[in-house]
Amino acid sequence: MMLLEIEPLDLGEDVRAVGLELTEADEYREPIRGEEATKVWTRALPVIAGTESWTLDFFSHIDRVKDFCDTHQIEYRASGKRVIVIPFTGAARLESLIERFHKETFGLRAGELSTKEDAVVEAELARRGIDAYHTNFKNYVCCGACDFENGSLVLFTDKLTASEVIRRVRPVLDAKEVEVRLPA
Repeated sequence: MMLLEIEPLDLGEDVRAVGLELTEADEYREPIRGEEATKVWTRALPVIAGTESWTLDFFSHIDRVKDFCDTHQIEYRASGKRVIVIPFTGAARLESLIERFHKETFGLRAGELSTKEDAVVEAELARRGIDAYHTNFKNYVCCGACDFENGSLVLFTDKLTASEVIRRVRPVLDAKEVEVRLPA
C-alpha cells in the first residue's frame, strides 16, 4: 500500500504552497520510486492542473532531455540554452518522461501563461532553477517542484488548497493501492 499525503506548507509569508509526499504506508515511510511512482504521478499531474494548460520545465541535463524528446517525438520548446519547456500532450508521453527523468528535479507550470513564452520565468529557471517559481507563481494556477526520486511534489499556489488537490487527485488513484489524505 502507498500513501499520498497532501498538506499545506509554510514556506514564508509571501508563498503559499501545498506539499505532496508519496511514501510506503508503513512505519519507515520510504519514498515510492520506479514504476509504481511513475503511474501515480502520471495520473496526478493532469488532474492537479485541471482544465488549465500546463508544461514541464527542465533546466538541467538539457541535452539528454532534447535527445529523449527528439527520439520519442515529444514536442518541446527550447528557451535559451538552459531551459526546455514541454507542453502536456497526453498521458503516454508524460509517463515516458517521468519514467526517464524521475531522478531529476524539474518544474511544472499550470495556467493560461504556460502556453506562451514567459521570458521572465524561463530566464530565472536558467539562472536559479526551481527557485524561479518563488517570485513568479502568482501568475499561474500553480507552479511545482517535481522531486519524484524523493517522492515529493511541492506546488506553489495561491489558487489551490490542500483540500482541493486531494479532491482532484483522489478519484484518479485506486484507493486499494494508494491512500490519499492529509497527514495524521
